[in-house]
Amino acid sequence: MKNYDVIIVGGGMVGSSLACLLAKAGVHVAVIEAFAPTAFNENDPHDLRVSAISHFSRSVLNNAGAWSHIEAMRISPYEQMHVWDGTGDGEIHFDAAEINEAQLGHIIENRIIQLGLTQALQQYETADLICPAKLENFTIENKTVLATLDNGDKLSAALIVGADGARSHVRDLANIPVDKNDYGQSGLVTVVETELENQSTAWQRFISTGPLAFLPLSKNQSSIVWTLPSDRADYMLSLSDDDFKTKLAEAVDYKLGNITKLAQRAAFPLKGSQAESYVKPNIALIGDAAHTIHPLAGLGVNLGFKDAAKLAEVLLATKSTAQMGEFKILRRYERARRGDNVITMKAMEAFRSLFGNTLNPVRQLRNFSLNLVNENKIIKHAFIRQAMGK
Repeated sequence: MKNYDVIIVGGGMVGSSLACLLAKAGVHVAVIEAFAPTAFNENDPHDLRVSAISHFSRSVLNNAGAWSHIEAMRISPYEQMHVWDGTGDGEIHFDAAEINEAQLGHIIENRIIQLGLTQALQQYETADLICPAKLENFTIENKTVLATLDNGDKLSAALIVGADGARSHVRDLANIPVDKNDYGQSGLVTVVETELENQSTAWQRFISTGPLAFLPLSKNQSSIVWTLPSDRADYMLSLSDDDFKTKLAEAVDYKLGNITKLAQRAAFPLKGSQAESYVKPNIALIGDAAHTIHPLAGLGVNLGFKDAAKLAEVLLATKSTAQMGEFKILRRYERARRGDNVITMKAMEAFRSLFGNTLNPVRQLRNFSLNLVNENKIIKHAFIRQAMGK
């Protein structure tokens, strides 16, 4: 039996950030992860899965000791965001310079974030990364978590944290129900090269079928996240490369000219979820294990980093590591995070309904509101700071 203070199941972006924040403070942490991120090579093509990292999330990654590793690999700062309604003339243009910031955020491949965190984690003497391995089962006896892994290892700790994604095994073993909302949509992702430079700008067009985002990677490369009804996404996947490039350029109003190069395409189903409880005695859930939201504004992983930062703060405030599994301690984390997560999820669902509504009065009001916000500096700057996580 190997003894730890905290066992974290899931060494992805959110789980590894929590592990680093705790290990940095001397907490003995075990991270259980099934798949190690592949090594980075600067000649590798960009991955399909990327995240828009806010200023707050960057500060979490920096505090975790990972930002320098990530920055040394590949990051894409974006300075502006242009959002417009595909059914009218409503638009908003955000510029970091308006609030004296260098950028609004960074577009970073998920694999690179995980790899940077893994490199940081290996620098902490009180952290063990057990990989490849999976959690098989756990029990709680005398306020102690006893966990068994598929490689035969047995671990004990005061707390087990589920950071193992939307299909959390920890959540299932803990018998925590989850409320799910199937949006009937899929997120189609790919990487493209365009005729015109993206100008370090995130371009997002709201279409009745769902938003389309071009997220800047390099001067002429962008990561695509296109929300579509699931059957429409399947149709887009079935098109030839040339036909898809034409459809994509049309959908973004040729803002970046023609699509000149296209990577492979993939699609994943979109669902919203909230665990009925984030915590039980000796158990906590963070990130997608606790909640998932519509990717409309790219906020998902940023909420997960907020979870990790708050749980680390709560745990490090305890008088002893033995208290880290106490329900009253863990409830402080849940009370701090559930409200923000639920409000954000509902807001994204409301935006989805608003921009998916094709009724003329709604469309006119929507376009009027976009232009109103664009012209009102006070409201506009508040939106910018909110998006940056400030």
